[in-house]
Amino acid sequence: MSLTKTGYKKRVIDDKIKGLVKTFGAVSIVGPKWCGKTWTALRHANSVTYLMDPADNYSNRTRALLNPTLILQGKQPQLIDEWQEVPAIWDAVRFAVDQTPEAGQFLLTGSATPPKTAPLHSGAGRFARIKMMPMTLFESGDSTGKVSLEALFNDEKFAPSNADISLEDLIFLTARGGWPVNIGNYSKESLQIPFQYIDSVIANESFASDNPRRNPAKLKLLLRSLARNNTTIMKDSTIYADMTNDKEESISRQNIAVYLDDLMKIFLIEEIPGWAPLLRSKTRIRMSPKKIFVDPSLAIAALGATPQKLLKDLNTFGLMFEGLCLRDLSVYAEVLNGSLYHYRDNAGLEVDAIIEIPGTDYGAFEIKLGAHRVEEGAKTLTRFRKKMTEAGAEAPKFLAVITGGGTAYIREDGIAVIPINSLRP
Repeated sequence: MSLTKTGYKKRVIDDKIKGLVKTFGAVSIVGPKWCGKTWTALRHANSVTYLMDPADNYSNRTRALLNPTLILQGKQPQLIDEWQEVPAIWDAVRFAVDQTPEAGQFLLTGSATPPKTAPLHSGAGRFARIKMMPMTLFESGDSTGKVSLEALFNDEKFAPSNADISLEDLIFLTARGGWPVNIGNYSKESLQIPFQYIDSVIANESFASDNPRRNPAKLKLLLRSLARNNTTIMKDSTIYADMTNDKEESISRQNIAVYLDDLMKIFLIEEIPGWAPLLRSKTRIRMSPKKIFVDPSLAIAALGATPQKLLKDLNTFGLMFEGLCLRDLSVYAEVLNGSLYHYRDNAGLEVDAIIEIPGTDYGAFEIKLGAHRVEEGAKTLTRFRKKMTEAGAEAPKFLAVITGGGTAYIREDGIAVIPINSLRP
């Protein structure tokens, strides 16, 4: 029995979830609110318990608080939605899987990390964990899908193809975001969804359940600072200086760290770690992570920007476009069981994105909004490849420059040029 909702658009992680359900006793799907976790989980479930169903004065949650095993009675696979509201459910599910070690018993969805003080067993061997993000351009139907990331890792070439899109339309898609409720909506009203998202986070001062109440004004300043520097390597000290310059609210560096931790717990922002190859040389790699919003529309909303403003400020939009590309690359990497990184060394060489697949295969990407900057990106990638091989590391499987529309093709030097709206996993 499938609980798939009418109008559901298949997600690229569906096939991976299907495989995990056949392998593990429980599968945990995590990610930001509104990204579609529940609808996706329903596609793989035979029953569901909504922990935050207000029926009978939240009876499901009340029963779970009294005894979590009381709600583990549904037909399997059973979906338990927003399980983190009663953290003891995790251990109850783990124990149930221990007693009957069969695959496909439970699906758990959650949009926040439970308090660290909760007595949670890791679930190693029983749970599989998969991260879900807002929809990519391929999932929303805004990518031609003519270029396959998996094919690039398999040394397969792709035929030249057009993925033309106007700058105005690209800005609109970035500002609208990948929120399922917005897909197919090209009206200006759709732009309000990310604004409402940011407002709801700011208004909910106690958004992290294991921390005291937060100051909305300070949180708004922090989100604005993060948005100004979206996709960049940004230390807490830099955020402090940036917020202090606003002179609207005073805040300590310690509080900034706490706020950032809170935002990570609700999956509003994430960090892209630095990539460190195995080198014979003494080349030092800077490992500081990049901080990005899980969807570029949230960064745009935090700035209070509009498509019209971004069209007049392409430097700012360039950061938002990079956020769009990193969002999609993160999702595609997840599907391929890979990981997304960035690279920066002490000599000032930077590469926007590295996707590493288990083993030795990795691909390197430079992200350039305009086609006129492809040559610049290609030079950086060529320098990177040379540096890796000379230092004793494996050469990248491929090099690619991601652009904001245009033609997908392979240059004479072997570097791929890929419009983001032509890419798929």
